[in-house]
Amino acid sequence: MTLLNANAGEEYIIRDIVTDDEELDAFLFSLGCYSGEPITVIKHLRGGCVVSIKDGRYNIDNDLAGAIAI
Repeated sequence: MTLLNANAGEEYIIRDIVTDDEELDAFLFSLGCYSGEPITVIKHLRGGCVVSIKDGRYNIDNDLAGAIAI
């Protein structure tokens, strides 16, 4: 399951980052988004979703949300 299918307001544990793009992987890692970390979907938007990772809130698009397996 990916963040695209996650319920808003629930906390999930990141299982894997599914991408071949090293830049995207490095960007997500810099946000604190890596295996074993908790992530909460705050709200789904038309082009993506708002997530909470550690102490930050981020607006990520559908491509990024689809790459985060929970």
